[in-house]
Amino acid sequence: MAVEMRLPAVHKPISLAASQSNRDDKHLVVPGDVITSDTGFMRGHGTYMDEDRLTASVAGEVERVNKLICVRPLKTRYNGEVGDVVIGRITEVQQKRWKVETNSRLDSVLLLSSVNLPGGELRRRSAQDELAMRDYLQEGDLISAEVQSIFSDGALSLHTRSLKYGKLGQGVLVLVSPSIVKRQKTHFHNLPCGASIILGNNGYVWLYPTPGHQDEEAGGYYTSMEPVSLSDREVISRLRNCLLALAAHKVLLYDTSVLYCYEASLTFASHFVSL
Repeated sequence: MAVEMRLPAVHKPISLAASQSNRDDKHLVVPGDVITSDTGFMRGHGTYMDEDRLTASVAGEVERVNKLICVRPLKTRYNGEVGDVVIGRITEVQQKRWKVETNSRLDSVLLLSSVNLPGGELRRRSAQDELAMRDYLQEGDLISAEVQSIFSDGALSLHTRSLKYGKLGQGVLVLVSPSIVKRQKTHFHNLPCGASIILGNNGYVWLYPTPGHQDEEAGGYYTSMEPVSLSDREVISRLRNCLLALAAHKVLLYDTSVLYCYEASLTFASHFVSL
């Protein structure tokens, strides 16, 4: 009977310098890590100077732009950029503007001049339009919009001038971290499973049944209140659970990853109960 024997081997301990070099390769730091001792770099967000050494004050990824070094936190409030697709909730109706909660540090602003008028009319907004603002959007309504500009205080200015933006109807809102939403050319996807998804850059994801047609005369304010079938509700519920599972494991969210997770979940039985 043959017996396989293995002689003991001496394992070399991993030095702190090696682990530090591996961490630098990934450009990931934790609070207190020394980023560089070179005094030629400029201090950016998420860093501070400690005895002529640039040190990280937050956990995140090191970003270098020429001589400027900053640390982008892995978990933070939404920092908007021009062109981002966001989903928000109307919190207040003010003079010629709506206040929108978009998971950022300050409430975003949607001006009356930045929305489509019902019927797609192109004209100056009048006093009658200002009086009818609550007929368009009121407190509690969910909207999809695009970041048009950023004010000096950091608040976002939104617009809904395209027909793909506007008031959202029946669906499910899922909240995830903005850092795991992948930036893509389009964030509106009609999935082959029978549902549609809007991946907001601010971490708000909207799931809804794929509409049969879109009423262009409504200007983005029409919301269908027809009953949603049981099969559509089951698909949306399964997609919601897939999003939460991907977010719990810090997987980037985009149409392909969501669809792969949905197809993998089909092997498990559904226990959906209609109320």
